[in-house]
Amino acid sequence: MSTAAVKAAEMQPTLSERTNAIVRELDGLLNLAAQRVRERVTVDGRISSSRMEAEQRATHGLAWFATYVEALRQLDAYAQRLTESGRYGDLEDKIVQLGFAEYVAQIFGGIPMNQGEFVRLADLGITDDEARSFRTADMDAVIATGNTIEVREGLTELIRAQAGQSTFGDGGLDETMEQIRNEMRKFAEDTVVPNAHEWHLKNEYIPLEVVSQMSELGVFGLTIPEEYGGLGLGKEAMCVVSEELSRAYIGVGSLGTRSEIAAELILCGGTQEQKEHWLPKIASGEILPTAVFTEPNTGSDLASLKTRAVKDGDTWKISGNKTWITHPVRADIMTLLARTNPAEPGYKGLSMFIAEKPRGTDEHPFPADGMTGGEIEVLGYRGMKEYEIAFDDFEVKSENLLGQVEGEGFKQLMQTFEGARIQTAARAIGVAQSALDIGLRYAEDRVQFGKVLISFPRVSDKLALMATETMIARQLTYFSAWQKDSGKRCDLEAGMAKLLGARVAWAAADNALQIHGGNGFALEYAISRVLCDARILNIFEGAAEIQAQVIARRLLETRGNA
Repeated sequence: MSTAAVKAAEMQPTLSERTNAIVRELDGLLNLAAQRVRERVTVDGRISSSRMEAEQRATHGLAWFATYVEALRQLDAYAQRLTESGRYGDLEDKIVQLGFAEYVAQIFGGIPMNQGEFVRLADLGITDDEARSFRTADMDAVIATGNTIEVREGLTELIRAQAGQSTFGDGGLDETMEQIRNEMRKFAEDTVVPNAHEWHLKNEYIPLEVVSQMSELGVFGLTIPEEYGGLGLGKEAMCVVSEELSRAYIGVGSLGTRSEIAAELILCGGTQEQKEHWLPKIASGEILPTAVFTEPNTGSDLASLKTRAVKDGDTWKISGNKTWITHPVRADIMTLLARTNPAEPGYKGLSMFIAEKPRGTDEHPFPADGMTGGEIEVLGYRGMKEYEIAFDDFEVKSENLLGQVEGEGFKQLMQTFEGARIQTAARAIGVAQSALDIGLRYAEDRVQFGKVLISFPRVSDKLALMATETMIARQLTYFSAWQKDSGKRCDLEAGMAKLLGARVAWAAADNALQIHGGNGFALEYAISRVLCDARILNIFEGAAEIQAQVIARRLLETRGNA
């Protein structure tokens, strides 16, 4: 190479310099998009809910655009952290290259909100000329060099070399978190993975022996303070545990969800006596909680809940119907949302209860007066079982009104939303990683036309992008957890992590099944279960459309104000 060529090469920006500059430029474009969308939904100087609904394509598209920008910001931050600690290797570099190349190209070409809906900058009020003015040479260079045959093939080969390890690529966590990951991974590999598919096919409960082992590992008391018998760890640890257990089987990864929700409700809204009584029992696994919020005709519209709680002496009597209640038969307590004041409209009349109940069996699911229910048969997300429940003067002790205050139920529940969505995002990462594990293994073992499947470019490409998107979603999720652990508001980031993670999990499962061909459609293959499990992630803890609406409103309140 000539001296002039060497100097020219030295003057080229590094990948890190390019990615950092790209994020800054995309921030400017996002501000402009927020301004344009705000103009469409503002009436008399205020954001109009009816206009937001009428402009759902623009508002939800803005949420997806912002999610992509934040995801790239966290991917860039991840690369910088690993570089500074000397842990940034070839695999991580290829993930960053491919991730930036693909997501930047999608921003300018069309972001998939799901398989059939794409949002383009024009939908957000950005003209072609304006879009071109924000498209920089750094973006063109990353798109041209980051999503090439060489990068994709190289990434797949590096993934193959790491098969069987905790993750593909350095996740960017510290030694303590990696130790927790490895402990959960060992438990999952030894106890869960060999049995998960049989539990799913037979629609069986996860055995109580497994639940007991999880208790011994501290899963149910992970984030409960030590003074109440927990481990006193943060949401980062919750993400590590949820991801690894969900990688083995989402049912096991979700067993801790109800304990997490109940504990956070009691920690944030309970009296000191309630904390001292319930939290040690939840932390030890002595009692298993379930969450009883949703009603048949309300779905995400919690303000319309009709289940009533009427005070009668020293008890509250609950009457009404609930649905999509996970693991209620074996639960000992229910965090139950009911309307205590019918005169108060919407959220104001709702209160939260810690409702005790006896454990049931398949033969006698609800051996309690005033409580009946029937199982909802589901495609996936098994191992705990879903139920519809009817209450008819079901009694709850007056001392079990959360916080001993009425009308605070929705506010108390809102305090758990950030943590719940972060955990759901972590479960989605685990499912995505599971799909990648299974897809890679099949692609290496299956021979067609005299070659293993992984040698075909479109199979290899699927695996490379699955690994890349899983890492992008992981970084966004852990960033949300770090924000939460630092005491910072993170509802926006948590929502984005859940929104993206759910889509990534579904895409990974779908692509892994495609790699299996016809065998993927056979119930005997584990990928058929993973596909069914992945599908629910876009619905529970806030359906993707609801999640996008919430993100959009926050963006319009904070982004691009003139």
